[in-house]
Amino acid sequence: MEGVGERLPRLLALVPYLLVRPGVPIEEVAADFSVTVRQLRRDLELLWMCGLPGYGPGDLIDLSFEGDTVTVTFDAGMRRPLRLSRAEATALVVALRALADTPGVADTGSVRRALAKIEAAAGQTDGVVLGLATREEAALATVRDSLDHRRALRIRYYTPSRDTVSERVVDPMRLLLVEGRSYLEAWCRAADEVRLFRLDRIEHVTTLDEPAQPPPHARPADVSAGLFRARPDQQIAVLTLAPDARWVAEYYPIDELIEGEGGTATVRMRYAETDWMVRLVLGLGADVIIRDPPELAAAVAQRALAALRRSSAAAPSQTD
Repeated sequence: MEGVGERLPRLLALVPYLLVRPGVPIEEVAADFSVTVRQLRRDLELLWMCGLPGYGPGDLIDLSFEGDTVTVTFDAGMRRPLRLSRAEATALVVALRALADTPGVADTGSVRRALAKIEAAAGQTDGVVLGLATREEAALATVRDSLDHRRALRIRYYTPSRDTVSERVVDPMRLLLVEGRSYLEAWCRAADEVRLFRLDRIEHVTTLDEPAQPPPHARPADVSAGLFRARPDQQIAVLTLAPDARWVAEYYPIDELIEGEGGTATVRMRYAETDWMVRLVLGLGADVIIRDPPELAAAVAQRALAALRRSSAAAPSQTD
């Protein structure tokens, strides 16, 4: 049976191929893609079920057959160039760099070519994407070296749930690539337990001149069911995010994401500190709506009103 690795590139290439060849004979398409006519018809049947979120009429790729020819009548946006936000480009660059350095990847050349194209496009912006990717890449190189030589690390790490930066000494155990993110699993001497540290949140890392010595009872985390576990002290916020704020769902752990109209998304996310969530929501401005809990909405409104009062009090008086 043909694997996903062989079929997916062909499916992605079929739509642009058919768009520039309306009414092309099916046998010609099969010959150009080096597959049988039967396999090609299976591919075309699968394309009928692909498209945009909503997955109803007007959302899915549509094909027209006349005799033994095929024409794309609706391309579900595949004719337009891909547009990535800075957050999306950053996530993609980081994931591709980690994938390119991951043992066992069959075609690293293709990964690195895709990475070069995205970096070139991202470099035309304000440099945010390249800066974040470079910082994570530097952390990845230091962590790999410490694992190879079994050395302890000193890291400065940002914890988003508490909005704090802390310094700690850790004994590296392994690198993980989970859901497109790179993590260092290590024994944290301050917490006295095994912790996972996301590489893009390590602000600075230094290799120490002492051996890494996780205690004998340190055990690797089981990530088969996901990285994060609910804790009883966590609160849950339900937020509707505008398209420009969807990076929140990529950067922070969420329990659920429901697609909305116009690229919006409603998410359920856990948080430990109300002050941190208030600052996050205020920073998003008009790009977020608080659905629940009402106490969070009240706290945000109170903080915003206090800021307006301070702003009004500090403004210079106007005289004619």
